[in-house]
Amino acid sequence: MNWIEDDKNYVWHPFTQISKAPTPKLITKGKGTLLFDEEGNSYIDAISSWWVNPHGHSNPNIAEAIKKQVDELEHVIFADFTHKPAIKLAKSIIEFVGAPFEKVFFSDNGSTAVEVGLKMAIQFHYNLGKPRKKIISFKEGYHGDTFGAMAMGDKGTFFEPFENFVFEVEQVHAPIPGKEEEVVKAFEKIAQQGNVAAFVFEPLLLGSGGMLMYTPEVLDKLLSIAKEHGIICVADEVMTGFGRTGKPFAINYLENKPDIICLSKCLTGGFLPLSLTLATNKIYQSFVSADHKHTLYHGHSFTANPLGCAAALASLELTNSQATFTAWEQINQGHQKFALKLKALPAIENIRIIGTIIAFEVNNNEAASYFNSFKVDFKNYCFENGVLLRPLGNTVYILPPFCITPDELQKVYTVCLAALEKLA
Repeated sequence: MNWIEDDKNYVWHPFTQISKAPTPKLITKGKGTLLFDEEGNSYIDAISSWWVNPHGHSNPNIAEAIKKQVDELEHVIFADFTHKPAIKLAKSIIEFVGAPFEKVFFSDNGSTAVEVGLKMAIQFHYNLGKPRKKIISFKEGYHGDTFGAMAMGDKGTFFEPFENFVFEVEQVHAPIPGKEEEVVKAFEKIAQQGNVAAFVFEPLLLGSGGMLMYTPEVLDKLLSIAKEHGIICVADEVMTGFGRTGKPFAINYLENKPDIICLSKCLTGGFLPLSLTLATNKIYQSFVSADHKHTLYHGHSFTANPLGCAAALASLELTNSQATFTAWEQINQGHQKFALKLKALPAIENIRIIGTIIAFEVNNNEAASYFNSFKVDFKNYCFENGVLLRPLGNTVYILPPFCITPDELQKVYTVCLAALEKLA
């Protein structure tokens, strides 16, 4: 059987221009930080496979939890029914995230977790009899590919065909260093209009927008303004959650807490699609009514799938362990040392680190964008040398699984430096 030929004939890959698509690599196995192709070659997955594998591939603890659940209950409708894995996960995640969250709504992926959070925020005002129509988000943000998520993200090339089909959102720039005061003033001006339902944001780190980082202090100011004007704050921690920023969640750096938080990606350890939207009791109580119109009419066929919940419980146990906390610190220390070497390269700009993530720009005399040609040559060089890195245009980032060994991490750095010296 010719697997690659069948892939070419039948498969439509994401984020891929069909006319220019390279032949995909057939991966047959994953173990720990490594991916293996059909020829037995191994590659260090230094981006955690689109940021979803915190504990590496084929983690035995998570795999065993799924196997056990398969023999008990694979799925059941989640309207009028419940099951132990969902109840355990809801309780565990509320305890792990902490105040002020009290309720958990299940869905399938990051985009839908954000859609649910947005619906909660909008309907909160509607249920109180004081509907609001405006949403605030960061211009450089990315919240997923469904229509509500698209509306709140960057209106660049990705979403250009749909611009006339999404609702209008008031956007301010991300408050990156040097832009804080400008953003706070713009945000406050919009908030004072009195018709803003929600502020939807990626806390401290805008992932797909180019790994843009900003401080907890300026986000606390924005949240304070939002709360002053009755705006529901929705934190999209789909990418930042479960330790990526060096703490369990990015909101752990904040004094002011959001009303809603959206979780996915690392939730199940990369095994199965699942997402959660957590809300405060204030949000939840606005839906408790004799009026059926105050119901949150949202759901998915696979809501709270027991297998996904079992995977998430096992992954959460691994995340909430001293071994993982230590790994966060060790990866961060490795990044700090690597940054010193990057500073010696003249083409490298804006080196930044948060938790287990390091990012920087490569100045190759092209416009900085997702479509910068540097990414293709860099990605290919690294892959040919056993490392999976996938730049966002001319923005290079390293976001490894927490189980990466010191030797593996050093190899990532070595291959990355060699690629930069050759191509930058």
